Amino acid sequence: MDKQPEKIDPRELSPLALAFVGDSVLELLVRQRLVEHHRLSPGRLNAEKVKYVSARAQFREEKLLEPLFTEEELAVFKRGRNATKASVSKHASPEEYRTSTGFECLLGWLYLRGELPRVQALFEALWQDFDPNAPA
Repeated sequence: MDKQPEKIDPRELSPLALAFVGDSVLELLVRQRLVEHHRLSPGRLNAEKVKYVSARAQFREEKLLEPLFTEEELAVFKRGRNATKASVSKHASPEEYRTSTGFECLLGWLYLRGELPRVQALFEALWQDFDPNAPA
């Protein structure tokens, strides 16, 4: 029987690997909330989802949530923000892109550490206070 490879501690993962996971965490939470509360066609669901998961939206979400971050969470966010690769989205400024990557990094880090109640608490705060239709 093959032995499972040793599990990597989230603190050892690169910020971009954490962001890779965090992107999916946020997208799944948004998709779940949309289908639980709205009877929309798949195309409309996708259009609504994008209002929450785009780099520009994540930039605004992070600014809203940053005062709630612990010192350790803020350090993880900054590590992700500062590690962003050179390429940027054509729909976001470099600052928006870096910030959204930092936010995704934090979500991925929390998720991989098993801190699902904290992920849920941040998402609830986001869902209550973020207006996806407000001008950027």
